[in-house]
Amino acid sequence: MNPPTSLPDRRSFLKSSSAGVASLIAAPYVARGQGDASPIKVGLVGCGGRGSGAAAQALNADKGAVLWSMGDAFESNLNASLKRFQEGSKGESGQVQVADERRFVGLDAYRKVIDSGVDVVLLATPPGFRPQHLRAAVEAGKHVFCEKPMAVDAPGVRSVMESAQMAKAKGTCLVSGFCWRYSKSRRAVFERVLDGDIGDIRAYHATYYTGPVKPMRPESARPGGMGDVEWQVRNWYNFSWLGGDGLVEQAVHSVDKVSWAMGDQPPIAAVANGGRTRPNHEGNIFDHFSVIYEYPNGVLGAMSSRQTPNCFNENADYIVGTNGRCVINGGRVGLENARGKNMWRFRSREDNNMYQEEHDTLFAAIRSGEAPNDGDWMATSTMLAILGRMAAYTGQRITWEDALQSSTDLAPDDLEFGDSFDPGGVPQPGVTKFA
Repeated sequence: MNPPTSLPDRRSFLKSSSAGVASLIAAPYVARGQGDASPIKVGLVGCGGRGSGAAAQALNADKGAVLWSMGDAFESNLNASLKRFQEGSKGESGQVQVADERRFVGLDAYRKVIDSGVDVVLLATPPGFRPQHLRAAVEAGKHVFCEKPMAVDAPGVRSVMESAQMAKAKGTCLVSGFCWRYSKSRRAVFERVLDGDIGDIRAYHATYYTGPVKPMRPESARPGGMGDVEWQVRNWYNFSWLGGDGLVEQAVHSVDKVSWAMGDQPPIAAVANGGRTRPNHEGNIFDHFSVIYEYPNGVLGAMSSRQTPNCFNENADYIVGTNGRCVINGGRVGLENARGKNMWRFRSREDNNMYQEEHDTLFAAIRSGEAPNDGDWMATSTMLAILGRMAAYTGQRITWEDALQSSTDLAPDDLEFGDSFDPGGVPQPGVTKFA
């Protein structure tokens, strides 16, 4: 069997893009000097808990950063987030300059934030909107912090790949929300694994066992006259077109680490199981997955996730090599030889705040004129999770190449709150078709 095709040949995608290469280098990024303390204007798109956290970390990363504009689909989210910053006790309130005319509400709020004069855009809405928002921010020449995952379907991933290339051409920063890549402990242990300290990798088993996430509200709670799209956005985690399902939205962190250990080279194919054991009213997602990723030379990557109450919980990684193994389980991060003896341990007191590190990296790069770009591997990891979901939904063995070229687009980009939209029911393995 031939090795799988990697993401990198993007010439075909760029050729088919509506924007030519010449237009990609318009509005070049102007580098800031090392000693420059001029304000860096930050725009927040998505004012929920993760977005508000990202904005706080951005302000903490650079005392010259100011929160300049905010946008959310819902005014209540925006107001609650803004109040938190205005009343902040850590000096953040002095960095908040969100005038009334720079507070935007609705599904088109992202465009208004991008056009409000900001330098950096933080993208933290439900991931179904991510490819569209990323494209608009990159085309406008903005630096971007892009929360994970980057898309919920293959067309979205292909768009993200194009946008990442645009950012490279423009010289703007693109930092991803795959936070474990910014953890000192994980960087240290993966450096040793990739350097061969446990020999050649033969298998990787990742677990993400946790409780329910954002349970679906019953239809009886839906206010009269509320359209399908608004109802689904308010319950976004429960619809695959918005959240991507638990494997893609949450357990993608573990999938990302599998990809990291494999040198970010995609697998040959995936086979998976999955389903739903709890009532979900009108949502259409699974609550458990078990995926086997097939890599060249017989190497396997296994991903098991579950979102069920009253069960064993674990978020761990077990990497088996020819000369030992790596175990990552909470504060335990280390390597063992083939006899189970400790070879190396990371001292937990030396770890960092990985969420803060993402923004420290981004804002330091803006000040220095560098342009980090996480685009290649963040797209690979997102697609890897989508591949696993595809295999579980259909019950089929699906190759990387087929998955990446999939035509299944889970929702149109022009939906509005009042629209009727049928997201489809819960998939049935053996019945649901791959396309």
